[in-house]
Order: sequence, then structure tokens, then C-alpha cells
Amino acid sequence: MEAFSPKDSSILSSPYSSQNLSALLKIKVISWSQETGLPVTVRVRVANRSFNLHKSPLISKSGYFKRQLNEWQEVDLPSNFPGGSETFEMIALFIYGSSTFIDPFNVASLRCAAEFLEMTEALGGPGNLCERTDLYLTQVILQSWDDTLIVLQKCQALLPCAEELLIVSRCIESLAFMACMEILDPERKRKKGIVSLEALASQPWKSKLVKEILSDQDHLWIKDLVALPFGFFKRVIGSLRRQGMKEKYVSPIIVFYANKWVISKKTRQFWECLCDNDDDNNNSNTRDDDTSDKVLETLKGILDLLHVGSKVSKIIPVGFYFALLARSLELGGSSMTEGKERLQQQIVFLLPLAHVEDFLLPKQLTESFTSSMEVGVMESIFSSYVLSNIEMKQSPPMGNSIVAELWDSYLSLIAHDPNMTPKKFMNLVEIVPISYRNNHDHLYAAMNTYIQAHPHLSQEDKNTVCKYLNCQKLSQELCVEAVQNEFMPLRLIVQALFIQQLNTQHAFKECSESFRFAYSRELSGSLSSSRYQNSKSQNLGESDHEGEIMIMNKPLSCLLESDHVVMQKKSEILAAAKKEYESTSFRIQNLEQDPPKMINFGLEGRSHSSKRRNNSLGQVTSCIGSVNFSSQRKYAGRLLKIFRRVTLFGRAKLKRKPSVSGS
Repeated sequence: MEAFSPKDSSILSSPYSSQNLSALLKIKVISWSQETGLPVTVRVRVANRSFNLHKSPLISKSGYFKRQLNEWQEVDLPSNFPGGSETFEMIALFIYGSSTFIDPFNVASLRCAAEFLEMTEALGGPGNLCERTDLYLTQVILQSWDDTLIVLQKCQALLPCAEELLIVSRCIESLAFMACMEILDPERKRKKGIVSLEALASQPWKSKLVKEILSDQDHLWIKDLVALPFGFFKRVIGSLRRQGMKEKYVSPIIVFYANKWVISKKTRQFWECLCDNDDDNNNSNTRDDDTSDKVLETLKGILDLLHVGSKVSKIIPVGFYFALLARSLELGGSSMTEGKERLQQQIVFLLPLAHVEDFLLPKQLTESFTSSMEVGVMESIFSSYVLSNIEMKQSPPMGNSIVAELWDSYLSLIAHDPNMTPKKFMNLVEIVPISYRNNHDHLYAAMNTYIQAHPHLSQEDKNTVCKYLNCQKLSQELCVEAVQNEFMPLRLIVQALFIQQLNTQHAFKECSESFRFAYSRELSGSLSSSRYQNSKSQNLGESDHEGEIMIMNKPLSCLLESDHVVMQKKSEILAAAKKEYESTSFRIQNLEQDPPKMINFGLEGRSHSSKRRNNSLGQVTSCIGSVNFSSQRKYAGRLLKIFRRVTLFGRAKLKRKPSVSGS
């Protein structure tokens, strides 16, 4: 076989128009008739075009025509002839000895058509069309990323012939090899890192942000792969894995593809345009069905490509799985049951890494949230997480508290459903065990949202809704808010008041101890420092009177300055504690103005006081029945007297300090 190079005169990279080809073919036919004196004896029909040609050159290059032609005969090529009439026109020019216009856009169709017409080297001699196009594919097309993509795209209309001739397989393997080389390129690594989805793991899933990551100029090769039909894309991914590309590079490509063809809002418009082009007479319902079927088929294929397990936890963000799950619920279909279960299992595994914004919310705002499919799926996910922890029979991991906060935050989003009963709300709360909740701030927010959205709840219902809320596990800010929240049940308000009282008492105790420790430490440190300085000066034998004054005065000034700072800090802490106490005292006075509630509460407390005596003071629920508001007010009076004494003591100290320094 003769050597072949891209610069061969018979290979032109610039495509010619069909008008030029037709005119050139007529010239070739006329020239052949003039040179040989043979008339045109063969008519070949392809689709809606007819070609009048000579028999001799046809049978010399094509085994197919050699079998079909007699003295005079018309040949009708089948409707599925590769490339149609335009490809046959180029083949006819080749048969008449003209330059063959081969380029990436027609090489696949020429190769398939040459195979159909049996234009092999065994019949037509060296350099027949089959060998020539194969050589062009090997030496030109498969060496270029762009040309290989063009040929692969053109092969979609030439199936299954292009598949049988291994054109598709060769293009896919070539693309995968060049993609691996792109990843392994050391110069590229030094300039900029490979595409990654780690930035998406720290924030909710946003389809627009994924597009922005892919828009980088360094990721154009990924954009090319994402543009492939799914059948070819799936095979490219398989080839990438076979050739050794790491999963941290393969998985993001799958995510980008799914985001474009399944999750993106523009997907529906794109598929509808394809359906309209396929059949302009289809009604809207048929187009919708076709669109859903295409997207559903692509979604199922993507789920088959995705790997599951612990290795993908840092590669693919959990928000991506939620987006796929939401899309699968929209598409429906009994065939997606297995796929939905796989998505839910993967979400359960990565649940502590999720964001509330990624969770499924009901699409139909008019229907009850509690009966919606989305809320049911979320219940199933969190229930599966809790069940998996029970089956592991291990100590609860740190992720349990995160999962509890996520679930309570989700309840805040759906708690305003007017059809949600207290019983249903409590059932939702109990899906995640109370033991998982180290902090009750999010639980308080969910209960507060539910109570305010249902103003007609009775006191009994409010007590039921808030029965799991522990004020000891509330932050200081929310504890103060609970005291002032008139929607909360009275029992919870008193709990918060008691906790706030304990916090105030603890703050005073810490303030006093810290002040006493700091003051005594500064004083002892200053005195020892002064003695040390004096002794040092005496040992050195310094007799300079000015030097002795400086050494003696320096520790004393430091003592006065530090004493002033300590007094100032103490006054600030006492002012804050006093403000907090005034807020608590004001709330107590408001409660005292409602005698019926207080009487009922007092009776209830006395009836259960005997049962609570054995409980420790640390439990808030055990102290509610023994709260005595008169004793609290007496205690508050003593605290105010302490405020005044400490303030007067501080002022007196400050007044005496100048006289000491001046002496």
C-alpha cells in the first residue's frame, strides 16, 4: 500500500458545495465518453437523484456494481445508503479518477458507503476507497481531538454500519486516550488545577454555579464530552476508567453531563425542539411524553455510571444527588423505582454533609405538605439514617447532631402547613431521636414556627408540641426570647425563666470569683515585683537617688493601672448581669398579673412536688413545681443591694488611688 499523508493531493480538507460537485461530475462523464468513445449505459438512482454513468469504471472499482450490472441496467441503491446522494456523488468522482474530497465531515460516510459498494483493494487495486479512508482516519482524524469529535458526531447517523466498521470504537478510544493525556500533562498541572467539585460541597447545589465552573477555558475538552449523545458519552466514560483515569476526575464529568441534560431547566426546551423536528404533527401531550421518556432514559443511564460508597463522599456533593432525586420524582415512572432507592441510599450515606436548601419541598403549594411525595421521601431518608445507626450498634457519631439540626431546620420550612396536626408534627419530630439533639435551638425554631402558624392551638396542644424542648439546651439568646415569647405555653416560659435565673446567679458567681482572683493576683504580683526590684538594686550597690525613685514608683503605677482595669471590667460585667436580671424581673411581674394561670400552675406544681423531690436541681423539669415568686423577688432585692455595695466599693477605691500615688 502506498504511503499516505495529510498533504496528499487527493485529500482536500476544504469541503466543496454540492453544485460544484455535480458540475465536476458531468465534466468527468463527458470527458470519459470522449476519451473512450463509450456511451453512458448505467443509471444509478439514490434517494431522489439519478446519475447517468459508464459501466466500465463502475465495475472496475466496485464489487457491488460488478454483480448488479449487465449490458444495460438501472440500479436503485437502498434508502439507507450511507451518506445519501451527496456521498455517492463523491464516490462517482473517485471512480472516474478525480480527487476525492475527504474531510472530517464526510470521511465516516465515505468509509461506510465504500464498504457497502465493496470498493476494496482486492478488486480495485491499491489505494481503493476503503483503504484510503481507513488510512485517513488513522493518520489524520484520530490524531486530532476536534476532528475525532466531528467524526464521532457524524457516526450517529451512520449506525449500525459505523459501529460494525469500528469507526465509533476507534474514535471513543482515541478521545479517552487524549483526555487521559490532558489530565496527566505536567505543564497543565503547574498552570492550573484539574476541574473539581470540592468547591460545591461547602454550599447548596446550584445548577448555574456548575455551568460557571465548566465555562473555564481550561475545561473545553470536558465541554466537548458533555456535548456528546449519551450513548457515546457512556462509552467514553467506560474507556476513561479502563485506561486508568482516577475517579476524582471521571465523576465530575458525569456530574456536568447530568446537570446539562437532566437537571438544567433548559433541558425541557431542548428535548421539545428535538421532538418537534422529528415529527411536526405531534400534539403537545405526545411531545411531553417523548421529552419525559428521553430525559428519563438519560437519567437512568447516569445512575448506572455513578459509583456509590464512601469513596465518592468528597468527590460529588450530596446536593447533586438531591437534584437528581427531585428530577426523578418529577418524571415519575415505575421504571425509576430502583433508581430512586439507589439515590436515597447514597443520600443517607452522605446526609451529615447536606444542606437544608438541597432538601425536597412540595411543588404544589395548594396541597397538604404532610401528604406530599417530597415530604414522604425526606421522612424515608432520615428514618433510614437512624435505622442504619441502630444496626451498626455503635456509639452515636458526631454527625448525628448535625443530622438532627438539619431535620429540625427542614421542619421549620414545612411547619406552616395549615393541614398539619399537632400529632403529625410530633411524629415528624420523633423521626430523629431526641438523644441526637445536643442543642435545641433549631427544635425551638421549628416549634415556634408551628405554634405561630396555628394560633388556634389549645394550651394542651402547645404543651404537647413543646414537650421535648429542653431549655437547658437552648442558647442564652433563645432562652431570653422564649421568656418573652407570648405564643409559647406557660410551662415552657417558666422553665426558661428558671434557667435564666440560674444563668444570672452563675454569672454573678463567676464575676465575683474572677474579680477576687484577678485583684489578689495583681496585688501579690506587684508587691513581689517591687521587693524584687529593691533587692536587686541593693545587691548591685546602686546609690543613685533618682534611680531608686523610678524603681520604686514603677510597680506602684502598674498596680494602680491594673486595679483600675479590673474594676472597669467588673463594672461592665455587673451592668450586663443587672440588665439581664431586670428583663427576668419584668417577665415575672407580667406573669404575676395573670392570677388564674399562676394559681393553676401553683396547684399543678404542688400536686407533683412530692414526685420531684428526689430529682437533682440540675433538671429544669424537676424545679418548676417548686418555683416561689416571692422568694425570687427577695433574692432579686439582695442582688440589687450587692450591686450597690460593689459599686460604692469600687468608687471608694478609685477615690483613694490618687492620694496613694501622690504620696
